[in-house]
Amino acid sequence: MNISELLSRNSRKYPLQEAVVSDRVRLTYKELNSRVNKLANALLEKGFGKGDKVVLYMPNTPEFIVTYFAVLRVGGIIVPVNAKLTASELSYILTHSDAKSLFVHEWLFDQVKDLPELHSTLALYKTGQRVEHWESFEELLDSGRDMEVLCSLKEDDESTMLYTSGTTGNPKGVVFTYRNILTVAVMMAVEMTMKPESRILHLMPLSHSAPLHLFLVAGTFVGATHIVAPTFTPELLLKLVSEEKVTHFFGAPVAYLFTAKQPNLEDYDLSSVQYWVYGGAPLGQKEVGFVKQRFKTNSLYCVYGLTEAGPSGTLLLAEEHEHKAGSIGKRAALGTEIAIFNDKGQPVEPGEVGEIVLKGESIMKGYYKDEEKTSEALKDGWLYTGDMARYDEDGYIWVVDRKKDMIISGGVNIYPKEIEELLTTHPSIGEVAVVGVPHPEWGETVKAFIVLSQPVENIEEECKGFLFGKLASYKVPKLYEVINELPRNVTGKILKQVLRKEEQSV
Repeated sequence: MNISELLSRNSRKYPLQEAVVSDRVRLTYKELNSRVNKLANALLEKGFGKGDKVVLYMPNTPEFIVTYFAVLRVGGIIVPVNAKLTASELSYILTHSDAKSLFVHEWLFDQVKDLPELHSTLALYKTGQRVEHWESFEELLDSGRDMEVLCSLKEDDESTMLYTSGTTGNPKGVVFTYRNILTVAVMMAVEMTMKPESRILHLMPLSHSAPLHLFLVAGTFVGATHIVAPTFTPELLLKLVSEEKVTHFFGAPVAYLFTAKQPNLEDYDLSSVQYWVYGGAPLGQKEVGFVKQRFKTNSLYCVYGLTEAGPSGTLLLAEEHEHKAGSIGKRAALGTEIAIFNDKGQPVEPGEVGEIVLKGESIMKGYYKDEEKTSEALKDGWLYTGDMARYDEDGYIWVVDRKKDMIISGGVNIYPKEIEELLTTHPSIGEVAVVGVPHPEWGETVKAFIVLSQPVENIEEECKGFLFGKLASYKVPKLYEVINELPRNVTGKILKQVLRKEEQSV
């Protein structure tokens, strides 16, 4: 079985079922499969074949989905990248991935129109009109024959390469086989009860593993309808859920919180949604209560995982949110095992902090051209996630922090996330990033970089007073700096290494 076969099968089983819905087009499974065949045949005429890597630089559009399936259908390896990447970031991926071709949406073209100067051997395609060095996507599509292309690849063949967000340096290419992706697709279809009648809304970037594998591929596995839009806004989420009778939505916590604050939320009918799924970070008890009350739902689900795991990991079910919001759940998702290991590779006791490890057929094949990093992450069949966590007395897992962000001061482990979560409850503080900075005696000391939501006269005095009695004294930051904004990558993750480098260069 391969991903291309899922689409071919649906075109025969559900030919008139809506497959892709956008503001510009509505395609049935038969029509989608026809477009994929035409593009696949055109690619074959151009000499594309097994193992050729195609970088896909597009927002959530029908063209993204057609290209995704067509590249897989000819045996190529698809490399979807975030539509917010800069030209230099994209250039790095084109070189590192050994890409043969780049497909770009015209909405993003101005950012990359000069790339031919650096990548003269690439086959370049853009939606819209043909321009110098760039062929037209539509002309390529129209040139292909509408004849079924059979993909003979098996589950152990390589399918996809996704680049991690690169918070600690250049992004790494995560290589997946068909088996890896189909494993998580089946998992999500089962865990979130996807059916042909399901209508899945895609507002989070399809270049990311969760939207792509857990929702696009899983939905295609069962023959569901995909509603796509190129960006997220709270208004668009509400509008599309109400008009398209969406049953499943996946979003980052911030998407739910922004939408829950919309003053006209009650004007929209959200009753069709059976699964409101979030991931990337947990929601606390107060936030969960707010979202549930505003959305009028008890169907909020948390998924935990990471790109290298497919993603797969754990689930916090709807009924568990009442007492365990903020946790990532107590059981691994279908087809996955989870454990928390100490530094000796032994399971931890409840309350003891260790590293989350995962096992299952969804785990990546490895990092592209990086055996050293692969061997660091994969040991004895386990994927070491870098997430530090603990079990509570009921067996629920609570993520403490990223291992690489842990501060060691005077031989004592300090987890920045605990400090950050407390400081952000201060009414004058908008955002916080806590890092370890060099100290001649203690090794590291704790520093807080703070973005204020309203002026504070003496930030050090204010923060220390606020934290007194809430944190052990050794955890309270000794240094404070107010900054205008925290450095982030294109996916919104805070770049703590930038803060550390700036501190070391002072």
